[in-house]
Amino acid sequence: MPSRALVSEKMADLLGAISHPLRIRIIEELNAGEKDVSSLKLAINIRHSSVSQHLCILKAQKVVKSRKEGNRVFYSLTQPELANWLLLGLVYIDGGLESEQALRSAVSDARIKWRQLPENE
Repeated sequence: MPSRALVSEKMADLLGAISHPLRIRIIEELNAGEKDVSSLKLAINIRHSSVSQHLCILKAQKVVKSRKEGNRVFYSLTQPELANWLLLGLVYIDGGLESEQALRSAVSDARIKWRQLPENE
């Protein structure tokens, strides 16, 4: 397979993995640091099984990695720069808005919240 086709396919796989609103929220939460499924469940307010399913998809694409401690499994971003890249996407969304004030306000709020998260090291 030619290199450009291979890279395009891998990029499409990555974009597909992060293209769900709940997965974006998981990435946002993990940008603040490592969390287990229970913590993510509380932060996002969805069922335990849903968090696990979304984490499985993100893990398959190497977006997240896991670490086991006793009976608990902790997840973190494989490359924390991904969260910053998503933050840059807010600029694109904001630039495409004309009269959607509610969405513009939500983008502004998200930008402020995401920038307040501690840097991953």
